[in-house]
This record gives sequence, C-alpha cells and structure tokens, in this order.
Amino acid sequence: MDKLLIQGGVRLVGEVAISGAKNAALPILCAALLSAEPVHFTNVPQLQDVVTLLKLLAEMGVKVTHDGDTVTLEACQITNPVASYELVKTMRASILVLGPLVARCGETRVSLPGGCAIGARPVDQHIKGLQAMGAEVLVEHGYVHARAARLKGVRIVPDMVTVTGTENLLMAACLAEGETVIENAAREPEVLDLAQCLSAMGAKITGAGSDVIRVQGVDRLHGATHRIMPDRIETGTYLCAAAATGGEVRLSGTSAQYLGAVIDKLTEAGCRVSAHADEIRLQAPPRLKAVSLRTDPYPAFPTDMQAQFMALNCVAAGTATIRETIFENRFMHAVELQRLGADIRIDGNTAVVQGVDRLQGATVMATDLRASASLVIAALVAEGETGIERIYHLDRGYERLDEKLAALGAKVRRVRG
Repeated sequence: MDKLLIQGGVRLVGEVAISGAKNAALPILCAALLSAEPVHFTNVPQLQDVVTLLKLLAEMGVKVTHDGDTVTLEACQITNPVASYELVKTMRASILVLGPLVARCGETRVSLPGGCAIGARPVDQHIKGLQAMGAEVLVEHGYVHARAARLKGVRIVPDMVTVTGTENLLMAACLAEGETVIENAAREPEVLDLAQCLSAMGAKITGAGSDVIRVQGVDRLHGATHRIMPDRIETGTYLCAAAATGGEVRLSGTSAQYLGAVIDKLTEAGCRVSAHADEIRLQAPPRLKAVSLRTDPYPAFPTDMQAQFMALNCVAAGTATIRETIFENRFMHAVELQRLGADIRIDGNTAVVQGVDRLQGATVMATDLRASASLVIAALVAEGETGIERIYHLDRGYERLDEKLAALGAKVRRVRG
C-alpha cells in the first residue's frame, strides 16, 4: 500500500494548475445514462473515484472512451442496470446512478454505498423522493431495488439539505412526466454544474443554484459537450498548504467565485489573496493568526475544508474553535494531528485548537479523503520527516497531489508499498 514521505519546513512557492472538480464530475458522468447519444466531457480529473465510476458504467453497457482529461460516454444500450457491491463499496457517489437508471430503464438495483467513514450519510432522502415520484422501492439484501414504468412530476421537500440527494432527484426528474419541484434543494456549485450539463442535453431546468429547483420533464435527452468546473476544494487545499508554510502561490485554471467563505477565513488569518478571471494568488504572512469557523451547507464554510483549516490552525498564533455541523465523525484527523504535536481538544462536534510553535514529523494514518489533506498540510510544516499511510484516500480526490506539491518546492515522495 502506497504512502507519502514528506520532509517539512519548506515554503511552497510557484504555480500549480487546478484539476476538474471531483464532486462535479461524478454526478455529471452519471448523467450520461439519461441519453442514448454520445456525451462528451472535458476537464475530467484523473482520480481513482472517476476510474471506479467509469468501470461501473462500462459494466452497465456504457461505451467509455477516455483520452487524457476528455471522456466520451455512449449509453445507447444499458444492458445491465445494476451497480454491484464490489464497486459501490469503495465510493459513495455510486448511489448517483440510481435516479438516472430508474428514469431511463424503468428498473435498477444499486448496492448501498460505502466510501469515507466520516459519519452517517443515509440515502433515505433519495428513496423517499423517488417514491414520491411513483417508484416502487425496496431495500433488500444490501441493495436498493427501484421500479417505475415512468416517473411522475411531483413536489419534493427533503427532510434535510442533501447534495447527492438533490443531484439524484434532479437527474430522475429530467425524464419524468410533468413538472417536478425540489424544495430545500442543495445550492452547491456542483449541483449548478450538473444542471448546466443536463440543460445542454435538452433538460428544462430552472432555479439550480437556489433552494428551489423546477424541472419540466421531457421524453428524451440528446448528446452534448460539457466542461467540468474547477475543483474548489482542491483549490482551497493548496491555498491552505501555501498559507501554513508561509508561501506564495498562483493557482491557475480555477476561480474564486465559489470560495468566498474560504478566502474570507484565509484573509482573516493574515494572507493576501487576489483573484482574477481564471487564477487565484496567495501570499502568506510569516505566521498565521488562528481563525474560528463553523461548517454549514453552501454558501457557508464547506465541511470539505474543515480538516485543512484545522491543520492550518495547529501552527497559527492563538486559539481557534471549529464547529462541525454536517458530519458527526469528521474529527478523526485530530488524533493523527496530535501525533505530530498539535494541541487539539475535542468536545462533541466542537474542536478547540491552540496553535503551537512547531510540529514534529511522525508516522500518521489517513482516515478519509479530506483528513488525508490535513495531514499533508501539517507534514509540510513539521520538523523532520512525516510518513502518511493509507493514501489511497488522497488518490480518490486529489489528482497527482505529490507531483503538484513537488512543483511548488515541497520535499515529497511516494513510496510504493
């Protein structure tokens, strides 16, 4: 099993290109199931989660053509509308095939998903929405079995804001009969990117990006070309890494448009951040100031950036309070940061981080995708060498992380296990 070895104490300086967004690419690739015509996607990140999803789609009968960051999917015939446990167990986003398959094929069996161990992320809102649209849904032997001759447009009000739930129901509604209204919808930019892709395929969608989305169902969707949005979480991660090391970086191929809450906190920490059409520049002070935060659904501070800011606060001047309101088990990285010398106290969903003068290298273990990123940031500033094990989590969500960090001057190498 691969691991990273990082020699800390080097300022990150230079330029790095940001990849396409994982959290946008996965649902958008699933959208190809809604059309019998070829759909072309560009700026697709080369990540393990993408590889897994493309393998899953191929098993269903989708023709997959992959050339660099361009992927063409042709779902002319879906011969096997089943998402098996062997693939779904490693990636939670596999549940996103449920809505498109029941809408297009009339029946599907999708294994209950796995993924990162950061707390309960139930799929009951997906199921309740499909049932409201007229689907018969059974959960048996670890699979969701859904059937419907044709879904019907209806008003859906999820009990909670759910990104993947919104995306699943949005895709299903595109081929439903009549109008579907999704209230309490997720407002994340990745939902808007999905809606823009679906619209290019002929869907009739209004309100995406707000908490009320309206979809007028159509009989069929056609082929299209769509460019995946830049990854705002990857962008935020590199900004945090540069900030923690006292560095100065230029991130290209990205945008500050959807990073307001993150950039505000970096500015509060003492960084100078400037944004242009397709780039962001950051210059860090000699030492950061601690910043408190609370995670909430977009446009508030993203839960996917909480771990990175905890690492940043570990070496900042002062004390920070971090409240995690989205996932109940998303402080597992705190124990690993403590192994490096961090001063962190956990009380329920609140972490209190007292900045220390220095961290020291040690062997640590990644517990989930964003926790892995926090350990990388901490390792970049720690004295001596840090070994990060179980980095398959990183490979699920960060394209060529070690290569990009090395381009910024980091002393990092991947060791094949």
